[in-house]
Amino acid sequence: MTSRLLRLVLVPAAVVTVVAGCADPEAPAAADQVVLAAEEVFVEQPVVVPDPSGTSATVQVATSLDMACAVVFGRDESLGDGIATDADMAGGAHREHEAVMRGLEPDTEYSYRVQGSGADGRLYRSELMTFRTAPAPDVEVPGENVALGAEVVDVSSEFSEGFPASAAVDGNLGTEWSSAGDGDDASITLDLGRPVPIVGVALRSRSMSDGSSIVETFTVTVDDGETYGPFEAGTSGAVNATDVTGQVLRIDAVQTTGGNTGAAEIEVYAAP
Repeated sequence: MTSRLLRLVLVPAAVVTVVAGCADPEAPAAADQVVLAAEEVFVEQPVVVPDPSGTSATVQVATSLDMACAVVFGRDESLGDGIATDADMAGGAHREHEAVMRGLEPDTEYSYRVQGSGADGRLYRSELMTFRTAPAPDVEVPGENVALGAEVVDVSSEFSEGFPASAAVDGNLGTEWSSAGDGDDASITLDLGRPVPIVGVALRSRSMSDGSSIVETFTVTVDDGETYGPFEAGTSGAVNATDVTGQVLRIDAVQTTGGNTGAAEIEVYAAP
């Protein structure tokens, strides 16, 4: 299923204003504007595909008319946990949608609704629906993740302020660093603040719904000296064993699926 990023301004559990055609994204919805049931334009009911990690899930839905829409979600009916838009970074209303909800808690029930505006100028909002995330997998890590809060001293590029390099080391899978189309040339350099005996590295890649933007392998250059790898990356966050001491690490994408490559999280594990 293909998709494009939807530009919108949303207020959870309230009427929303979404860009459609030339609409002003900052303009509030008129108080007397009718909000129609989104079920009227669903080709089928939305499908939620939970990620095996338990930390994200993808809503897939097709509409019978071109729409700009998004998904608001939360652990209760206030839907205060987040807003998910289509993962692609293009723009415009369309009929097939995939929105990735990130930063979820494993083995937890969430409520969500699909809402937005159609090319007909009308606003739509679905009833509340629910899904449950997958249980957290048993993953044994080899030590403390010393990349958390590391200083980013260099980066190949940033797609926008919403996808900063610092998001790759903030411990939050709901945020991402995205390059501006760097593909195999994406890189990020971290200063750990002190020399660290490193026993493992992981790069949990960001991804787009069209299969692009995935870093499949990467290398690590330590203190401007020796380069190690390539190591396995991907969206699963596999931990690769290492035996090296260093402070400044340059992480380079090697093999990718192209596009706005980057990382949801980079992890560097120190010896216990």
